[in-house]
Amino acid sequence: MNSAFFPGRARGRGETPTGTRSSPRKKAGVELAEKLLLLMTKKPLLADCQPGTNNHSDPRSALSILCRVYPGFIRSIVGKRILDFGCGEGWQAIALAQKGAASVVGVDKNPTYVRKARELADRFQLRDWVTFTQSPGAFKPEFDMVISQNSMEHFSEPAKALDEMKSALRAGGSLFITFGPPWFAPYGSHMEFMTSIPWINIWFAENTVMRVRARFKSDRATRYEEVEGGLNKMTVGRFEKLTAQCGMEVRYKKYECVKGMTFLASVPLIREVFINHVSYILVK
Repeated sequence: MNSAFFPGRARGRGETPTGTRSSPRKKAGVELAEKLLLLMTKKPLLADCQPGTNNHSDPRSALSILCRVYPGFIRSIVGKRILDFGCGEGWQAIALAQKGAASVVGVDKNPTYVRKARELADRFQLRDWVTFTQSPGAFKPEFDMVISQNSMEHFSEPAKALDEMKSALRAGGSLFITFGPPWFAPYGSHMEFMTSIPWINIWFAENTVMRVRARFKSDRATRYEEVEGGLNKMTVGRFEKLTAQCGMEVRYKKYECVKGMTFLASVPLIREVFINHVSYILVK
């Protein structure tokens, strides 16, 4: 356990955050939950088992999600100055340039991703059209489009990230945000790499999930926020509040539900557990 996240002395096994011993009954319950979740997981690996990423290792498929959720997407990017916010290893930015964008800037806080993205731009001889950076706060309001694809649930400060994306847009520019799954969707915990059981973040306590996850990953994460890429527990309702408060006009929205049951997106309360993907277009 990483004691940096817990001020004071390190806690012993079976102790509560205050340093007092947990009851035998509570401890037995925790251990039983962990054993139950272990029965539902795949075979643990000694090396890190990496969850699927949002990057496609081929520019031909890198825009597949955007084309699916936004009608006429390819036509909309031609001749546009685009900011790819949360660009990962750069495949999407490369594909945008290849499909006719005037210029593309990719930004990602992960220095390893940025390095790989720059190498990718060199590989495809697109350095004159595509650039990559780690500094989102330095952009002038000059972009025609900002695209955030499968990143909204990972930003540690989503309201700040949304404001940075808005600030990068020229007046009348469009912000395309698409992400999924939201927090209460079947796989909102992003733990498919260790189990195919849906809603484990609802059935099991966070510390139980993190202890089992430690058998697959060696990053010593003890909270969802600490996993690789981070998870901010973004729900549909929370995202709707953020967009309502950001000062931009909602021009388009699409909710995709489990098993294609789109009608569930309009049912209060239960919609949170069935909406699997969220797509918006906001205009400044």
